[in-house]
Amino acid sequence: MTWEIVIGLETHAQLSTASKIFSGASTAFGAAPNSQASAVDIALPGVLPVLNKGAVERAIRFGLAVGGTINKRSVFARKNYFYPDLPKGYQISQYEIPVVQGGSITIPVKDGEKTVHLTRAHLEEDAGKSLHEDFSGMSGIDLNRAGTPLLEIVSEPEMRSSDEAVAYAKALHALVRWIGICDGNMQEGSFRCDANVSVRRAGAPLGTRCEIKNLNSFRFMQDAIDFEVRRQVALIEDGGTVVQETRLYDPDKHETRSMRSKEDAQDYRYFPDPDLPPLVIDAKWIQDIREKSGDTPEKRRDRYTKELALSDYDAHTLTASREEADYFDKLFLALVQELGGPLARPEVAKLCANWVTGPVAASLNTANLDYGQCPIAPQQLAELLTKVFRGQLSQGHAKDQVFPILWDDCLRPPGAATSTQTPSHASKAGTRSVTETIQSLGLISDTGAIEKIVDAVIAENSAIAAEYRAGKEKAFNSLVGKAMAASKGKANPTQVNELLKKKLGS
Repeated sequence: MTWEIVIGLETHAQLSTASKIFSGASTAFGAAPNSQASAVDIALPGVLPVLNKGAVERAIRFGLAVGGTINKRSVFARKNYFYPDLPKGYQISQYEIPVVQGGSITIPVKDGEKTVHLTRAHLEEDAGKSLHEDFSGMSGIDLNRAGTPLLEIVSEPEMRSSDEAVAYAKALHALVRWIGICDGNMQEGSFRCDANVSVRRAGAPLGTRCEIKNLNSFRFMQDAIDFEVRRQVALIEDGGTVVQETRLYDPDKHETRSMRSKEDAQDYRYFPDPDLPPLVIDAKWIQDIREKSGDTPEKRRDRYTKELALSDYDAHTLTASREEADYFDKLFLALVQELGGPLARPEVAKLCANWVTGPVAASLNTANLDYGQCPIAPQQLAELLTKVFRGQLSQGHAKDQVFPILWDDCLRPPGAATSTQTPSHASKAGTRSVTETIQSLGLISDTGAIEKIVDAVIAENSAIAAEYRAGKEKAFNSLVGKAMAASKGKANPTQVNELLKKKLGS
């Protein structure tokens, strides 16, 4: 009998406000320990929290983006527990009535797409951080994060593999960055996930879940879930039982380990915070935010698949960030204008998608840049793709020879010499055209020049030409190879193929 995996994710997205959720203290990262913990953040006697309107606005923006319900009235509660980095002895959160209920996220899966439904998204404050110094054996507490605004986004337990969980986390990560409510910096703790994992026999009730806390990378999430699934299955098959608990992932040992027993809601003794009145959200405010929100990754994907006939995979890849989608849109529009054709051209869209997710993505990754920092302007790349689309330059020559030179030229400081220039003829970075680059490489795209090469190859290899005319297809490949060799690999293979077929009467 097979095992079914059940996964739900709780994600803490740090909201992109300049100050904390209940005080005016800064949320800037990297400050000296305890330099940004105000009296309100640590609940000194006589202080009162004041809700940050910007945090509420960002929560509403998220709710609208996922199609959730924005509750006109929500309540803040105290979640009571003791932990060294929780200075108040309680966390201000939302319990019975969150600001956002419902909604969904669409993720790519092997067979197409899957919808993961959301339970809720609620506002809360972050705790501080415990710092453990191995060399001294001592621990310290940094309260700079105490009071930092978080939006906790809770999914339904609808994911059935670590692949689906990672796809969901990536889609959610892209969304919060796209709509500008979170910078998504996982290394700094701005976006972190807790995975609730359980296993069950097919058709059986839900099993006992274990929570894996503070997963701050997609690779660690996948490894942690896979290990936890193996651990639970082995435990049950050996006659044991899974205990509900909170676990941590050790990336060095590639395993999860027990942290503490997992509490239930009643253990936190939630009650409405007496210092904070209910949060009342006006319908007009919601409508104003809706009108200013713009598009979402889902809307952009819908346009790509329906209007441009791109695959679901391409659409999801291109909308991994707003910067990538915007770069694609600019490139597509520039190429269509270069070609003088209609906007709805699937073959042009596919060519652009292949380049944005291929050579451009690889080069950005190597240079540790994002699409907003791409040195090659969409218009310049469109100039190159125009020649590829019209058959004036092969894909191989474009990717392997022309594009790398254009990229390096755009990154090169003004006045520096290029690989094909002497220092005395150095040009400004990024100013050399695609045509100039092709000419500097000696690539042959002139039909007349290629035709002379083809005529010479046919004349010098009349026997092979006769074999092809007699029906031996392999003879054609031999002629192509000889023509490319005669051009020293500089001729456009597409033009060589077309002219050979024309000359041989195919």
